[in-house]
Amino acid sequence: MLLLDTHVWVWALEGEVRRIGRRARALLSKAESSDGVRVSPVSLFELTALHVLGRLRLAHSPDAWIRHALQASGVRIAELSTSAALDAGSIPRSALPDPLDRLLVATARQLDATFLTRDERILAYAASNAHLRVHDAAR
Repeated sequence: MLLLDTHVWVWALEGEVRRIGRRARALLSKAESSDGVRVSPVSLFELTALHVLGRLRLAHSPDAWIRHALQASGVRIAELSTSAALDAGSIPRSALPDPLDRLLVATARQLDATFLTRDERILAYAASNAHLRVHDAAR
């Protein structure tokens, strides 16, 4: 199973495949074929907030974009469980300052999923943490 970071989800759906590496595209394709691609509710929040701030331009409202993205891609929404929330709270702020990143990482761990991201802080955190599988979306 793959959990997509928000930016990877947007890139995949907006056709920005040049930003996603060949191996990452292969992992994504394999996961799609087995109904194994997830996004966190945190990504829905982040996508909407970035759009409202003008940092992310979408062709449609966030609600319409998300609805279309979920129908067109076969991506499913992961549960944000109590245990993921507690796990996220235990990740040191010094390791991952962004609380949304901590929630995404914890969700990947709870799902036992590989987290597909290009976020350098998350990649560095995973390199020092055996309890998180990540794949650099640039590769």
